[in-house]
Order: sequence, then C-alpha cells, then structure tokens
Amino acid sequence: MPQEKRRPNLLAEETSPYLLQHAYNPAAWYPWGEEAFEKARNEDKPVFLSVGYSTCHWCHVMERESFENDRIAELLNRAFVPVKVDREERPDIDRLYMTYVQATTGSGGWPMSVWLTPDLKPFFGGSYFPPEDRYGKPGFHSLLLSIERAWKEDRNRFLSAAEGMTEQLEALSLQKPETVPLDEQVFHHAAKTFAGMFDKEDGGFGNAPKFPQPSILEFLLAYSYFTGNQEAKEMVLLSLRKMASGGIHDHLGIKNLGGGGFARYSTDVRWHVPHFEKMLYDNAQLAVVATEAYQITGENLYANLADDILNYVLCDMTDNKGGFYSAEDADSFPNSKSKAKKEGAFYTWSIQEITAKLDPLETDIFCFIYGVESDGNALDDPHLEFTGRNILFARNDIEAAAAQFSMPSEIIREITDDAREKLFHSRNDRPRPHLDDKILTSWNGLMISALSKASCVLRSQNYLDAALKAAEFILNNLYSTTDGRLLRRYRSGQAGIGGKADDYSFFIQGLLDLYEASSEHRYLSNAVKLMEKQIELFFDDKSGGFFNAASDDSSVPIRMKEDYDGAEPSPNSINTFSLYRLADMMDRDDFREIADKTIAYFSKSLKENGRQLPCLLKTAMLPFYGTRQVILTGERHNETMKNLENTLGEMYLPDMFIIHASGNNAENTDFLKKITLKSTGNAAYVCSNQTCNLPAYSAKELRKIFSAKNQK
Repeated sequence: MPQEKRRPNLLAEETSPYLLQHAYNPAAWYPWGEEAFEKARNEDKPVFLSVGYSTCHWCHVMERESFENDRIAELLNRAFVPVKVDREERPDIDRLYMTYVQATTGSGGWPMSVWLTPDLKPFFGGSYFPPEDRYGKPGFHSLLLSIERAWKEDRNRFLSAAEGMTEQLEALSLQKPETVPLDEQVFHHAAKTFAGMFDKEDGGFGNAPKFPQPSILEFLLAYSYFTGNQEAKEMVLLSLRKMASGGIHDHLGIKNLGGGGFARYSTDVRWHVPHFEKMLYDNAQLAVVATEAYQITGENLYANLADDILNYVLCDMTDNKGGFYSAEDADSFPNSKSKAKKEGAFYTWSIQEITAKLDPLETDIFCFIYGVESDGNALDDPHLEFTGRNILFARNDIEAAAAQFSMPSEIIREITDDAREKLFHSRNDRPRPHLDDKILTSWNGLMISALSKASCVLRSQNYLDAALKAAEFILNNLYSTTDGRLLRRYRSGQAGIGGKADDYSFFIQGLLDLYEASSEHRYLSNAVKLMEKQIELFFDDKSGGFFNAASDDSSVPIRMKEDYDGAEPSPNSINTFSLYRLADMMDRDDFREIADKTIAYFSKSLKENGRQLPCLLKTAMLPFYGTRQVILTGERHNETMKNLENTLGEMYLPDMFIIHASGNNAENTDFLKKITLKSTGNAAYVCSNQTCNLPAYSAKELRKIFSAKNQK
C-alpha cells in the first residue's frame, strides 16, 4: 500500500529522522517509553525492540521486507508491542541491549532486534532477519510465530533466561575490576598487536570489511612521539594515503562547493568499494588524524586531505545556524523516475555518464587517473547495483598521467580539476541521498575539535569561525544555564533528550580545543562547569569510570560503562584526557584524581586487551611520560602572539596543553599569576611540574625549546 494511503503510527509525533522513516509502517510502532511498556504489561505481551539509525542500509532493507509487509505487521502487532529506538538519539539503550546481543550471539549490528519481557529484560536477540528463511538465518515471520508460541507454552524458559542475563548485565554494570599496575610494556604490547593486524600493502587493520579506525591511528601517532618508534608512525601515514586514494574517499570534493569526505567503511581490503553512507563522527576524527599527519610530516597531501574533509562538512553537513548534521545515506534513487533506491547510486558512474559531460581528452585523462573502466571497475563486488558502474579511486597520479599523455603536469592538473568540477555539478543533478539533519551535541563536539585544531595547524580563520559558530549553537540551544545540563539532540527547532556521557565528554573536549585555538576564556570556563556537572551525574565514585547515562535517568533499565574505542571513542577515554588537561590548566588535583581512578578502573582491560581502548592508552601515556604546558602571556592579538601560536600549530605535541594567561585569564590560578607578574610583553613559557623554561619571545626561541629531546 502506498505510504500516503496508510494511517500513521505513533512515530509520526517524533522528531528523529529514523523514527519518522517508520511512521507509516503497518507495524504499530511505539517510541521507547512508558506508554509502550504499560501496554506490554497490561496485555501480557513481549516487547519487540528494533534499534537502528536513518542512514543504515540494512535497516532500510528490513523495513522494506518486513516492517512494510502487511502479513508480518499483523503478526507483530497481534503478539508483541513493537518499539523503535534511534541508536544515535539513545546510545545508552542501544549499548545495553547490544551488550546482550553480542554476549548471546557472538556478534552485533544494526538493525538490532531484541525481544524483551514486559519489564524490559531481554530473552532473545539478533540483528537483521530476512522475511523468510535464507542466508542461513531464520525468517522474521517464522521467528515471530515461534516466539509467540513459546511465550504462551513455555514462558518460564524465556523468563529464566531473561532474569539470568539481566543479573549478569547488572553485575557487569556495577563490577569493580581488579586494579593492576601499568608500565611501559602496556603501550609496547598494544603497538605490537596493531602491527600484527596491520595490512602492509593497503594500510588499515584487519580484513574486510575494513574500517578507518581513527582511534588506533591517533594512538599510534602518540606512541611514535613518546617512544620514537617510527614503524607506528608509518602505519598511520600509509593508511591515510591508501584511504585517500581509495573509493572510500569521495574524489569529487570541490573547494567551497561540497563533496569529498569519507564513507563509513570499505567492503573490501583495498578501500575500493565503500559502504557509501557518510557519518559526521568518522569525518571529524579523520580530519584530526590528517591534521596531525601534516604536523608530523609537513607534506601537503595530508593538509589537503584535512581540507577536503572539512570542506565537505562545511558545505554539505552544516546547518545555517552553525550546527553540524549527523549523516548522509548510502542509498538514493538513481534518477528522478526511479521507484527504488540503490546503494551508491549518487556516487557511481557509467562510462556513458562521464563521456556525456567531458570532451574526449578530458575523458581519457580522468578515466586514467580515477580507474574508470568501460564495463565498470566494481565487477568483483557482490552488490548487483554496482554492475557496469565505476567507483572513483586514484589509480594513477598527476605525474603518471603527464607521462602517459606527454603533457606538462600543470596542464594535466588543470584538465583534471575542470573535469572533476563538471562531474561534480552533473552528480548534483541526481537525487541526493537522504540527509539525517538532526544535530547531536556529541558529534558536534568532535567536529568542533577537528575545526579548532585545523584552524591552528592550517592557519584558517574560516575553520575557527565555523568552530566558534557551532559551539555557540550548542551553548545557546542545548545547554541550560539554570541546571548546568546538556541536551543531546536538536532538530526542526526542537531540543530534547537528556545528554549522555558522550555528549558531555566530546563537547568538553571540543570546548578545550576551541579555547586553545581562540584564546577565549569562557570556553575554558564552560568546559570546567560541564566537567563538574558530568562528574556529578555520571561518575562512579565507588569504583571509578563514567556511566553512559545520568544517575537520575530512569528511562534506561541498566547504566553501562563504555569500554571500547570503536567508531566513536569511549566517553571514558575522552573524559580522562580532558581531566588531565584541566588539571594542568586549572591546577585541579581533584580532576587528576578522577582521571587516575578511571584509568585504574580500566587498567586490567588495558593490560590484557589494550587494542579495545586505543584512545585510553593514548591518555594513559600522559601521566607515564609527562605533560607540558605552554603559557602564553601578553597581548592576545598582535603579530608576536600570532607568530608564537603559529609555531605551536606547526608541531605535533600530544603532551602539550596551551594556557592563555593574558589579561584577566591570569587570575585562574596562583601559578598563572606568578608567571604573568614576571612576564614582560608577549612570551611563551614551556612548563612541566610547575617548573618553567625561560620565556620564549620569538618563534625561533620556542622551536629551540621543543627541539630539545628531554625538555619535559
């Protein structure tokens, strides 16, 4: 039945793009909440929980196959209370039941499908289920029938399993792991583990599907810095180069127009065939890694890569009020007359589509550089929608094309840039993929960090302005000055959902990076206030570590602690880094103690399986190897200060925190007051353990201090 002729279900009143996608399903969806749970209790029915997000390809597939199927929907409505959750809005609910699914099935993913007792205890779960038996999976219809029958005939088996698993989840939530001492071998072992996983030919870690894993890349760069291990650095640089040349990278990014950036992951080991959805959090983190690679190498390839990513976000993913959107879908309509969406339709090309827009010489050069074949270059891919189509990747560079066509490199570059722009405009005439335009505090925090760091390293006022505008958007729309709390989501003029640990941790990090880039003290002040509020709401004072949901949030049955740096880093990892940072900046021993306690909580995990927490490993190196503070004094905005700040931006210094002690900012601590009383004019003091070098008054003097090997 066409959607417009269906009656809407309760999701039609929601704000989430994902929930709204299901608002006209015949499945009688409820949003997560007491109304659904009361119905389950009153009617003595299990809850069917479906968790996904709006740009999830297999979520779309399951919707088309099952949730829009009248026969399946009738059964689902008759025997269960169906509940939909957007995992991006409610990561706490997702994390709880994903832990269950992974524990009972050995894997997880989205869409996540979990059956719960009326009191929300899980008794069966999985991810995608086809409508009928296939792919070695039970069909969704037959599974519903089996669970309906067993609920009536053998309910105690379900209740016993649910009770047992819930007890395990509660115990996991409240456990206090053994604290073990950490030494330098923890970092060496993790680096060796990543080296064993490393793909020496194509970069990245592990087999297909291959993910960028920026958390690992950031750890390896920091590890190389602290230990001098060059192999760790080279793993990162090779991975970035291979990803930048692969199909996972959108090669039609045009400055100030849009395009570019990275897709979610590659379905093959060569980075050639991506899963085409683009996520804000991936691009934010990869922009940081590319920026740091440029600091380390000085090679324009990495600066250009960071620019490409940030250009994509600013052109295609930015609200006119300054916030950043969440994601773009992998699927879209091939043309305006199509009735079915296909994965990659917006991004892939037939040779005919290219020759229709380019002249013969442009076509030959473009196809040579970007690996375009007359019969398509993705023939070995199981996705039938890619048959005969081309996924652009950098098969050859400008110099190779210059040799191939006997033309100067400059002319080849001009022709290639013109061809890219022509195809960019042609691509924009296609139906665009769905844009998830909700603005999440957490992911905006990551992008504020990326823009702030890039503004310093790449000397871009445009990036700093964008970071400032985004931070103001969050502070004005998703932060309450009355109770000091953050909200998580903004969309269509509405802010809602109490902030989770990742909202606080990622945004605090963004504010600190913005403070260092802008010298505006109020961003540091807000970061301190939010950290204090986060400790109040999320910190486990008994055992250590931060829960993912607030202590007074009754909407999630069990609060968990994130113990994995995956596609997004764990709030515990980011919090711990920020706590050490604030301890140095504000002379706050209480923050340092909480950071130490958090690392102690995860110490056994770090020692036994550090590969799961690369961001926390990076943080744990700070107390081990030591930190430095650079205190900038004098006038805030003049040529001398700009030169000092630019010099700091040139260097990769993961152990360095910048403190702006000009004007009233010096009143933060007694230590800063002492420094500024001694200072004359613009200067940079490099300090550690509250002991400082002689002031540097020029870029040359500052470089000399940092060139000394053991100056910490």
